[in-house]
Amino acid sequence: MSNWKTRLKYGTTIFASTLVLAACGDSAVPGPDDVAQGETDGENDGEGAVPQAEEGDTSTLMVGLTNAPDSFNPFYAPGVSGKWIQRFMYDSLLVMPEADSWDNALASKFDTTDNQTFEIELNEEANWTDGEPVTADDVAFTLNAIANPEIETSLGTRIAMIEGTDDSGILEEGAESLSGVEVTGDKSLTITTKTPVDLALIQEFVGFDVLIAPEHIFGEMEPTEISNSEAATQPSVFSGPYKFVEYDNDNYVQLEANPDYYRGAPKIETIYGRIMNGTALVTEFQAGNLHMAAGGGIGMVPIQDVSLLEDIEGLEVVENPSFNGQYMIINNDVFPDPEVRRAFIHAFDRQLTVDNLLEGRGEVLSSMYTSASPYNSDDIQPLEYNPELAKEMLEDAGFDFSQTLRLGVPTGNAIREQNANLIQQWLSDIDVQVEIQQYDFPTWLQVAQDLDYDIGMMGYGHTVDPNVATYVQTGATSNNSALADPKIDELLERGNEGTSFEERFPIYEELQQYMQDQAVIVPLYSDSQFSVQVDYLNGGINKYWAGSLHDVHEWSLDPQ
Repeated sequence: MSNWKTRLKYGTTIFASTLVLAACGDSAVPGPDDVAQGETDGENDGEGAVPQAEEGDTSTLMVGLTNAPDSFNPFYAPGVSGKWIQRFMYDSLLVMPEADSWDNALASKFDTTDNQTFEIELNEEANWTDGEPVTADDVAFTLNAIANPEIETSLGTRIAMIEGTDDSGILEEGAESLSGVEVTGDKSLTITTKTPVDLALIQEFVGFDVLIAPEHIFGEMEPTEISNSEAATQPSVFSGPYKFVEYDNDNYVQLEANPDYYRGAPKIETIYGRIMNGTALVTEFQAGNLHMAAGGGIGMVPIQDVSLLEDIEGLEVVENPSFNGQYMIINNDVFPDPEVRRAFIHAFDRQLTVDNLLEGRGEVLSSMYTSASPYNSDDIQPLEYNPELAKEMLEDAGFDFSQTLRLGVPTGNAIREQNANLIQQWLSDIDVQVEIQQYDFPTWLQVAQDLDYDIGMMGYGHTVDPNVATYVQTGATSNNSALADPKIDELLERGNEGTSFEERFPIYEELQQYMQDQAVIVPLYSDSQFSVQVDYLNGGINKYWAGSLHDVHEWSLDPQ
């Protein structure tokens, strides 16, 4: 067994590079994996070197990532890795250490008496790293920037409940600013929603998912210039516990502590997010060269290697269910008949995927939601594996068996790639021919957004709140399935208007049943989340992965 009380060994090559942005998407946290409500989880070789951490050094944390950050732009985080790194640098109004549990961050107050007007007060001590105070104008600017159709953003559905936006979170035509956002003082503002909403919805979507950006930095730019600006690609002004230092493309990102952080100076001075593939991640843990894996689809240990890490002395490995899932998306323009889409699902032995590829560490999905979600309906079961029925349904629907389907597969997630091979085989078993087309993840996002595919593999990261509009609402920019279903839109709207779990659950249960009946997306599986870290790290990944950084400024390494 490896002993973790050994010296961390690293090389010394450093060079800076600018971040190349991926295609835009309208996403939420992650998820894991691909699209951050979604996640991008392409793995990287990580062969470059980072500075050496000296023996006994408790000031430097080495974190393993299998997914490179795709954006440092606080308005734009289509991938979960980019959003996760951004959380070190930019604070939100609230933090969420556990599912459905919030603590104050930039906001010292986030209250309502009628579930429609929300009063927000900001921490008096909160400042930007250049000394300027974080103000209500910064919050208002951030929300208005997200709503601005000229600004590239992945957060539109996050603010779509605010008065003055359309259903996609875009500013109403002819308006110059959001009518539902009013600054009432230097450190106070109100947010008014179109209709009463569940407090939990706005706390998560606006309070937690939106990172507040500095108006005095981004407000001086033309809206169309923000995404490629130096402030977005190599940022320098922050409100969070850490500051960006450099990004060595597909190798590492370096962060340094913000000593003036209003919630307390971080105990760990330097953090390196080291980017590597899953095999290298395991090897580096075995060699004692990492303190933790990022988890959540961006620092993923291959399932088949988890047992190797569980046997390492001084390494803690914890398995938890995930909110995130893997899906086969279907181009509904190419396959408008729900009978054809349902036939595809009946052709897939999804339990085999869980039992063999995941080694039982996961679950078959019946809907967009996993068992971790309180909105998952136990009454809706996965459609059965029945290839004979699948072929019969296709024949009855007049399916053209002479065509070859294009199956888009992003590289990097080995299990997903293997599952794509199984899907190709399962469809071949019912005489449906499939050609696998592989892409790096940013390219695949663009292909999917352009609808230049027939079927494809995609991971979606989900919020605790059940709103999945970012993926299935008409016009949402992460709606990569050509969905334009009035019934889905209506259920999403009703779900948002509920002001309690009791009101909302039956609406989302109906949504799950309807989406299964229409088979607009194929739920495949959800793999377990694994927290992997040394036992002398105080802090780290939580059971609710997305809230793990709520106390990162308090993390520490015990001397070894």
